[in-house]
Parts: sequence; C-alpha cells; structure tokens
Amino acid sequence: MSLLDKDIEFLVATVRDAAATEILPRFRNPDSQSVAEKTSSIDLVTEADIETEKRITAAIRRLYPDAHIVGEETYDADPSVVPALADADLAFVIDPVDGTFNFASGLAAFGSLLAVTVKGETVAGIIHDPVMGDTLVAVKGAGAHFHRRSGEVTPIRVAAPVALDEMVGIYAWGHATLERRPVIAANMAKIRMALSLNCSAHEYWLASTGKIHFIGHEKLMPWDHLAGVLVHQEAGGYTVKLDGTPYRAGEISGGILSAPDKESWKMIRREILGIW
Repeated sequence: MSLLDKDIEFLVATVRDAAATEILPRFRNPDSQSVAEKTSSIDLVTEADIETEKRITAAIRRLYPDAHIVGEETYDADPSVVPALADADLAFVIDPVDGTFNFASGLAAFGSLLAVTVKGETVAGIIHDPVMGDTLVAVKGAGAHFHRRSGEVTPIRVAAPVALDEMVGIYAWGHATLERRPVIAANMAKIRMALSLNCSAHEYWLASTGKIHFIGHEKLMPWDHLAGVLVHQEAGGYTVKLDGTPYRAGEISGGILSAPDKESWKMIRREILGIW
C-alpha cells in the first residue's frame, strides 16, 4: 500500500486530537486520572494510556477497517498481535503515552508514537509531543520533517559524526543483562555527557533532530521503536539491531542502536557496549 499525503494528514490529526482530548487534560491533574502498576513500580498504566489508545484505534478503524492494529495496552490481552505484524498487509502500531512513568510523575517528557507497517516494513512514523503540540513525521523514502503546531514544516537531520569523547548519548542499560549493566554504565563515562529520559519518543526526537548523537535499547517492543527508527533513518541516521541486521516489525529481541552513521555505530557498539 502507498500512503498518500491525505493519509498522513489524517494520522497526524488523529494523534494530535487524541493527545489534546485524552492526555493533556489528565496531565498533572490527579483528580482526572488513575494509575496502576503493570509489572513493577516503574512500569505503569494510566487512564490516559487506555483512553488515548481507544480513541486512536477507533479513528483508524473507521478509515482502515481491515487493518491490523497493535496497541501497547491491548497487547497484554493478546500477545499474538505482535508476531502477526511480520505478515500483515497493513498495520498500525500505537504507543498512546510513551514515558508513562514521567507522565504520571508530572514530568513533561512523554509522547505519542504511531507507526504504519506493510508486510513487516515500516512505511510511516509519527512522534507527537502533546505538551508542545509539535510532531515529527517520516515517510519511507520521503525524508523526515518537523511539523510545528503553528503549521510550519521543516526537514530534520541527525547530528554530524564526532569523536567518542564529544558525543552526547543515551543507552537504556537497565534493560541489559545483569552482567553487561556495569560494563555499559562504566563505559558511558567515555562520552561527553550521558542522559536518561525513560521515554523513547523524546529520545528518538533528540537523536533525529541532531541534539544528541546516539540512543540504544535492549528491549524491543514495536510500539517503542518502529516509528522512531524510521524517523531517525529518514533524518539521515543509521539505526540497526546490535547484530547489524535491520529492525523489522514483529521483532522483540536483539537490541537496537541509533547513531549518525555506520562508523559511529560501530565505535559506540565497541567502546560503550563492549561488543567487538
């Protein structure tokens, strides 16, 4: 399926509407949201997550009734929806509130992610910042662009390659194996500055707009990465799994690393992750 401009406009409008209607009214408003733990005290789900996913799903279903739809919150009820992405003719992958811990804590580092896939290949990615009202949009082969709330649209570009000691980056070492965590944590001292946002939406935003040099994760749920990976790649970046293979819809293991180019990726993999 080829996405037309009107399809992208519809999807961007849908994500923005859901954020304005279901997310922002509940942000820093304890009287209008409930918070529950999923697997731990830092893995949360809120009313905003559930209602935003429902709203986006309903809007997509009206226009694409036969599409395969995967949402982070509905995955818990049916995990088989993720491997089905590999063969789905048309699929939409939704992370309604990425960075739920931040959202529930009143920290404005959260966002909404939406990816469109065809037979396992991501063909469009949307990253929306509900607080600022701005959106990053990428279409495969057509580049990545910053859509401001004002209506201004500008292309985005990843940072230029720099030496290791000049890099600013993020690596979510908390999801690495226990024996690898201290290695990664220690090696991050080799770079200029290490950050931690606990929000894929803002991490990919920073990397894709040239504000930081790399991000890495070893937990690959599709709603966290499909949209961001495409945005980063279309902004000129190099993003593949840690074994050097492309990341495709339906995969949930293997780790992923985003960098300005292939040589930077190899250097970070070697010097930070200790993988030769």
